[in-house]
Amino acid sequence: MTRPFNFSAGPAMLPQAVLQQAAAEMLDWHGSGMGVMEMSHRGKEFISIYEAAERDLRELLAVPAHFRILFMQGGGLGENAIVPMNCSRGGAVDVVVTGSWSQKSLQEARRYADAQAAASNEADRHTTLPAPTSWRLRDNAAYVHVCSNETIHGVEMHTLPDLAALGHRAPLVVDCSSHVLSRGIDWSRVGLAFAGAQKNIGPAGVTIVIVREDLLGHALPITPSAFDYKNVADNASMYNTPPTYGIYIAGLVFQWIKAQGGVAEMERRAIEKAQLLYGYLDDNGGFYSNRVARDARSRMNVPFFLADERLNEAFLAGAREAGLLQLKGHKSVGGMRASIYNAMPLAGVQALVTYLQDFARRHG
Repeated sequence: MTRPFNFSAGPAMLPQAVLQQAAAEMLDWHGSGMGVMEMSHRGKEFISIYEAAERDLRELLAVPAHFRILFMQGGGLGENAIVPMNCSRGGAVDVVVTGSWSQKSLQEARRYADAQAAASNEADRHTTLPAPTSWRLRDNAAYVHVCSNETIHGVEMHTLPDLAALGHRAPLVVDCSSHVLSRGIDWSRVGLAFAGAQKNIGPAGVTIVIVREDLLGHALPITPSAFDYKNVADNASMYNTPPTYGIYIAGLVFQWIKAQGGVAEMERRAIEKAQLLYGYLDDNGGFYSNRVARDARSRMNVPFFLADERLNEAFLAGAREAGLLQLKGHKSVGGMRASIYNAMPLAGVQALVTYLQDFARRHG
């Protein structure tokens, strides 16, 4: 049976091959007599799953040896607190506000540090990106926080800022939740990167943190022990019981990406899918529109609007009938949104464009 195409922003669709393998292994993983959800996180079976996942992720993202990979819980919102607890030392934190998620990061960091907005695109309704040369960075900032892809507003930094070239020595903290593994990361520019799994890696519940070793060991006294990066690193993500099944699915996704050709192939596909969808949204006679500046558009999350918003419900109902699911935009923005993560095949975007064309012909 052909599955519908799920354009959810997260939790999002997973590769069908991954779901099929997980289904086949549900009751008995590799002859162990146990499903992965039933395993001890300290048993040899799960340790082998964990080690393979960590190894494959390090390979896929070319993570240097002096960075530690942590599998944590709490999601991106949790990291908005956990990062300043571990890295601010109670001092200054600069946040570049480019949409809803970085705004949340700023608000949360203020609970633990002297956090300020170094730049903001709020005046442009989060449709542009402030140039790094315009950022008002403080010399004493413990770190600079960016969200490199804003899931709600559909804005993406296609190149990470080079703080050293701007004359600043603070480490860069990157929330890359919604584009992780769709492109490479220049680790020479990054001190810490984190990503919730539920967009491009696996089910909700796992948060990946990749942190440079010199940033470990500086947690504020109020930091819960399970959220102290050094504790987590020293115990290979086993300080407390990790989200074992989520790590297992993430590991299957990493294997799937490797089999497809790695992150470079994911980026090639992402560009192809984004160009197809944006191409139609830009050239359809005004029935639909995307409001994000062209040089700031996300390859993963594509918000768009019907010129006549009275047609929104009819559009969504017709999309569901056509097997195109979860296209409604975020409630804070309105309109529509198509999230086209790694697991979304080109055929799904082609089907969406065909539906967009057909709906416009019938209602234009």
